[in-house]
Amino acid sequence: MGKFDGILICTDLDGTLYRNDKTISEENKEAIEYFKREGGYFTFITGRMPYYSHDAYNAAKPNVPFGCINGGGVYDGERKEYVWTRELPSGFLGMVECVDKAFPDVGIHVCTFEKTYFSKDNKAMEIFRQRTGLPNLVCPYREVKEPIAKILFGIDDEQELGYVMKTLREHPDAKNYDLVRSENWLFEILPKGVNKGLALSKLVEHLGVDPKRTVGIGDYNNDIGLFKSAAVGIAVSNACEEALEAADFVTVSNEEHAIAQVIYDIENNKYPISLT
Repeated sequence: MGKFDGILICTDLDGTLYRNDKTISEENKEAIEYFKREGGYFTFITGRMPYYSHDAYNAAKPNVPFGCINGGGVYDGERKEYVWTRELPSGFLGMVECVDKAFPDVGIHVCTFEKTYFSKDNKAMEIFRQRTGLPNLVCPYREVKEPIAKILFGIDDEQELGYVMKTLREHPDAKNYDLVRSENWLFEILPKGVNKGLALSKLVEHLGVDPKRTVGIGDYNNDIGLFKSAAVGIAVSNACEEALEAADFVTVSNEEHAIAQVIYDIENNKYPISLT
């Protein structure tokens, strides 16, 4: 038996596990391998789709399935298949059309469970492709035939994005969906109740682990659901204000090997998770 038997760590990627240069420090890698050798379950929950998470999967080396699409799916990277998914219910197109007509400069991105489509391009979408490595597949949002996991809006103007967020939240259909800001320049429509915390809950069910032995680590608004579902929610010190307020604890920054610090703090009983 290992000292971390039955403990599940779920981390965000950008700004948390990843340093600012989009790499994982050797200190983090060594600590993660130590954690897994001692019986721990390690994985990540990301806004990305599985099919465009290969680099993250190969770098982080989770030993259990990972959460994807901001909580809309759980994916087994070894078997290359979904463990669980939830798609957007019908009715969201009215919200998308409302934004499309009111804000001609806002980019629109459609995420299915197999592919992603750039329905309306702009500078924010170009940056999004550069950061994620997504192919520039183009398809109008009204013509996407596959089940849709989420809709993403992007613009690099803070004030304009604020107007988009306000418009969506005031739409009469907004109550049927979850709306979340996932980056400074990105805002998403998700199925009601879908967030990273739901993915954690589904992963707990899949693995049969004790929910009281779960840890969620993140840095942004879309990690708050993860903090709430985990037994211990931890924000990195570089997290946004809302995430810092929502977390149970704050650790060091993503530039200071935050995941390694959390693992060693678990080992030293800093958090209310008992070791075996």
